[in-house]
Amino acid sequence: MLRRSVIVALVLCALLVQTFPVSAQQPAPQPQPAPSAAPTSPQQSPAKDPNDPIERIKEEGMKRSQVMQTLSYLTDVIGPRLTNSPGMKRANEWTRDKMTEWGLQNSHLESWGPFGRGWTLKSFSAQVTEPQTIPLIAYPKAWSPGMKGTLSADVIYVDAKTEAELESYKGKLKGAIVLMATPPEVKARFEPLGKRRDEKDLLRLADALDPNSIPRQRSQMTPEQRAEVVLMAKKYQFFTNEGVGVLMEPSRRGDGGTLFVQGAVVPQPFIEDQAAPNTPKRISAWDANAPRIVPQVVVSAEHYNRIVRMIQQGQRVKMSVNLAVEFQDKDLMGYNTVAEIPGTDLKDEIVMLGAHMDSWHAATGATDNAAGVAVMMEAVRILQALKLQPRRTIRVALWSGEEQGLFGSRYYVMQHFGTLGDGTIEAFRTGSSNQSQPPKLTPKPDYEKLSAYYNLDNGTGKIRGVYMQGNEAVRPLFRQWLMPFREMGASTLSISNTGGTDHLSFDMIGLPGFQFIQDEIEYSTRTHHSNQDLFDRIQAEDMKQASVVMAAFIYNTAMLDEKIPRKKFETARQ
Repeated sequence: MLRRSVIVALVLCALLVQTFPVSAQQPAPQPQPAPSAAPTSPQQSPAKDPNDPIERIKEEGMKRSQVMQTLSYLTDVIGPRLTNSPGMKRANEWTRDKMTEWGLQNSHLESWGPFGRGWTLKSFSAQVTEPQTIPLIAYPKAWSPGMKGTLSADVIYVDAKTEAELESYKGKLKGAIVLMATPPEVKARFEPLGKRRDEKDLLRLADALDPNSIPRQRSQMTPEQRAEVVLMAKKYQFFTNEGVGVLMEPSRRGDGGTLFVQGAVVPQPFIEDQAAPNTPKRISAWDANAPRIVPQVVVSAEHYNRIVRMIQQGQRVKMSVNLAVEFQDKDLMGYNTVAEIPGTDLKDEIVMLGAHMDSWHAATGATDNAAGVAVMMEAVRILQALKLQPRRTIRVALWSGEEQGLFGSRYYVMQHFGTLGDGTIEAFRTGSSNQSQPPKLTPKPDYEKLSAYYNLDNGTGKIRGVYMQGNEAVRPLFRQWLMPFREMGASTLSISNTGGTDHLSFDMIGLPGFQFIQDEIEYSTRTHHSNQDLFDRIQAEDMKQASVVMAAFIYNTAMLDEKIPRKKFETARQ
């Protein structure tokens, strides 16, 4: 998932990673367990009808679930799924074949792009060799180039806080292993890494202001922040020009061996407003024509900091690094997996559900986002197993390229539903960010056929409700649809927007696109883009709950007499 944050964080991420409300309902308190011998009362809920489709969905999903088997195959067997890598293509093909096996129709891969090169790690090791042996917890950035053999070299800490200080290292770094960043502070943790949303947090979401009532303001960097980012861009170019052997930096989040790692950086001038007219397109490490760059490695904070302190104490440090990679550049197109449950009397209309299947590479992308993929696949499996016949066609899409900029879903929306501005991916990406008026929408025939799109991409936590994305008209429907799941903890509706994932591609052109509210669990603290995003961090009961809620929402949407109401079209922004 692409985390949405303040503009400073987005700009820093683009540079360092090169990815680039009216009063709402109050959530119901969690039900307390009843005494085992509670007397029958006229106020007790009526008996549930076992033939009710929603009850059947809950029965199938909670008692005969296959969600964890699906998730295990994606993570344990296929493994990391970096966009355009062999692992990603294998996941595309396996999910296509699995959904065909379950009885879905028209299962296929749809190309988009071009995206660029794939990348696979073949081997990696890093350790301090002098004055003592210290095996390091570290991981190379995706699309980092490999090395010819093993590099054994001195480690140099470049503590440059100005351009003049940086220039003092000129001619001293060729072939060296360079520590390029200030050591992060590692604090003791007195709060648990995992948490669920409490009543206070859910109430805050339920009472959020309507985003349509909040004036849009563009955040700007302070002069100090801008100077820091500009210097970092110059550092990357300087290190490249000096012929550095390997660049190392600490993980900026995580401790205790957990590190967070994404994509390699291509040196280029810093541009604050990427959406400004005539702005040159940023070069990404996955681009087919990307220049050769210095190998880049992220090191766990504690190990990085120790090496810096050794150097500051006057100790000469040597390190040995081996890095072998393989680029895939024969097919530059990305692929989404798509499959359908055909509708009946309203079969020309569409209900969509989706999740991104691509991941980063340091683990197996379990919470980000094999969890979402497994839930979507389980939701359609449940409907298919129960032979529930939807009125509208249900279409599931498993995206790639999300981590690099929502590319898979953006291209899909452009191909099937509509384009913005001049019809390019750049115009679709920037929306109205550099215009006083929203750009022109050019709808395609299926634009009026889509009822809604539902997305899941916030980790392993169970569903607690829905972000309505500023669409107040859906509140009565969604409130009714959540009623059967209140005892499972799903009851909150928030009018607020949420960002960072693929529902935005639909919302961007005025189509109803929704992301579900989920419990955080360990998403930000331990797993999101980290080397610990593994199957073991998944909560099985949460996955089952999310699957049945998703299946029910999809089924209900497919059975309505009318399509989901749309909010007034206004170009959305990520």
